[in-house]
Amino acid sequence: MQQLLAVPSCALQVNGSFQTHFISESFNHLKTSLSSAAKPLFKELQQLPIKKVNNVSETMKNTSGKILDALVNSMFKFVDQPLLPSQKNFAPVEEIGSLVEINCTEGEIPPDFAEGVYIRNGNNPLFGGLKSAVSIFGQSHHSWVDGEGMLHAVYFKKDQNGSWIISYKNRYVETETFKLEKHIHNKTCFLPVLQGDASAVLAALLLNWLRFGAVNKYFSNTNVFEHSGRVFSVTENYLPQEVDISTLETLSDWDVNGAWDRPFTGHPKKAPSSGELVIMGTDAKKPYYVLGVISADGKKLHKADLKFKRSVLSHDIGVTQKYNVIIDHPLTVDIQRLAMGGQLMKYEKEGFARIGVMSRYGDAESVKWFEVQTSCTFHILNCFEEGDEVVVRGCRALTSLIPGPDDDVGFNNKFEWFSKGFNFAHHTKDVSSADDIFAEPGYFFSRVYEWRLNMVSGEVEEKNLTGTEFSMEFPFINDQVTGLKHKYGYTQVVDSMASSTCGMGKFGSLAKLYLEESYTTTSAEGKCEELIKVEYHKFEENNFCNGSVFVARHGGKGMEEDDGWIVTFVHNEETDVTQVHVIDASRFGSEAIAKLTLPQRVPYGFHGTFVSMLSQS
Repeated sequence: MQQLLAVPSCALQVNGSFQTHFISESFNHLKTSLSSAAKPLFKELQQLPIKKVNNVSETMKNTSGKILDALVNSMFKFVDQPLLPSQKNFAPVEEIGSLVEINCTEGEIPPDFAEGVYIRNGNNPLFGGLKSAVSIFGQSHHSWVDGEGMLHAVYFKKDQNGSWIISYKNRYVETETFKLEKHIHNKTCFLPVLQGDASAVLAALLLNWLRFGAVNKYFSNTNVFEHSGRVFSVTENYLPQEVDISTLETLSDWDVNGAWDRPFTGHPKKAPSSGELVIMGTDAKKPYYVLGVISADGKKLHKADLKFKRSVLSHDIGVTQKYNVIIDHPLTVDIQRLAMGGQLMKYEKEGFARIGVMSRYGDAESVKWFEVQTSCTFHILNCFEEGDEVVVRGCRALTSLIPGPDDDVGFNNKFEWFSKGFNFAHHTKDVSSADDIFAEPGYFFSRVYEWRLNMVSGEVEEKNLTGTEFSMEFPFINDQVTGLKHKYGYTQVVDSMASSTCGMGKFGSLAKLYLEESYTTTSAEGKCEELIKVEYHKFEENNFCNGSVFVARHGGKGMEEDDGWIVTFVHNEETDVTQVHVIDASRFGSEAIAKLTLPQRVPYGFHGTFVSMLSQS
């Protein structure tokens, strides 16, 4: 089993000399606290059964495991993290079991909608919800992105008469660590590692590794993607898991025939024309960032160490016809910082940001780097080539809401920090740097942004494409234009008040971006800005969407780029009912053309995709 430190969208592989250093640092930091915990530990150890067996090596292994279990049981207490009433739909649900047929509550699915599966991933924590671990070292906590992955799938299939048969199913992604906790121990075993007191996080990392050979769980809760006729679930702390799209059964880890031995991005991109899959994996030890290109048939791999000098949580990667596009921003992972009492993961607002452009099969020396204004970009909308320029578009903010507040912010109350960050009601100040980002509410505000990177002169032009009225995230496009110049893009739109009240992100509408239509306006600070046209699809009050995707019209190649539908999960918090809405992308502001009511609620989650029946044939 690979030894990985699971942080959302980043990983630490602890082996070899790094393991030795990691364990030594952890032991030195914890020595005093461990000695004070000896009494309750010895009490537990005295109750362990003593058996005489011939295999001394196996006896030592079993005994050490029981000693460590006794250590954790005596010193640590798992506590459920409470949920506010406004956070109810972030709570986990049970597996529904067999496929359940559903009907259109309103409207109907058009006949030229593609047959296939709309599938979304998201966190669905085992054993009741997210946990904190309390011990003499302090507390460590799960973050809002932790929790085992659960797939929610809606199947669109026609019968022999051309009538739609629509059904729903959900199922956990059963990673190695899921099986260990659920099927072997039937309880929470792994200590939380992402947030909390430095001593508690160090203790959790060390004890997880000593007990299980992995310093955190493999959540597999971020995204779903298809390649070479196969479907995979993924989170960046480990390899992807192949799933059977018909049953949602987890089949096996995918390591590209043994060629990929490190974490795997949650946002792989298919290169236009060639169908190659461009990936990357970030780690907390060298090599910090490795880029890979997988052949269209999924059998061959080119990989390159880009020789980063720091470990960054880079969540997305871009492609154009010729290039790979690399995001390097100052959201860093640092074990030494943790050992000194700081955060394992931290957004360094004084750090640098840059974007790299690399030929498809290049290496570290072939990357052309462009220094850009310091910011945090989790998600890329699209990239393309235009003349001498590579154009990169994404959702840009001036800080990161992962992992959460630290001492520099001055908030002891985590909820207060998130709540204030989502309060965009007075977000009219055009802040261009991170220097005063926490001076006023709304510091999570995310705008669609454009970087124009001149490959000849090395110059950069960057600007906002959207204004300060709404914060936008989770961008997506018609996949047929990935890596190509495009007219349209789409995002989910944050509901400021609902998110601030909840302390977690909620999306009350969708936005359609008209990238070739612009207008000039004046900002609150008197600056002239050229912004793009935006159209909104608003849901009813207290209805929030997630996992939105574009589904092209069946046989729609060569038609208009927006010839298709937006499909999204929408939860009504007043009735506690979840629906799937199908929205005509060319009549974006109109009511959904179809609404499908699901047999049970679907918790808010992350990313999804639409897997066409044709891609499975």
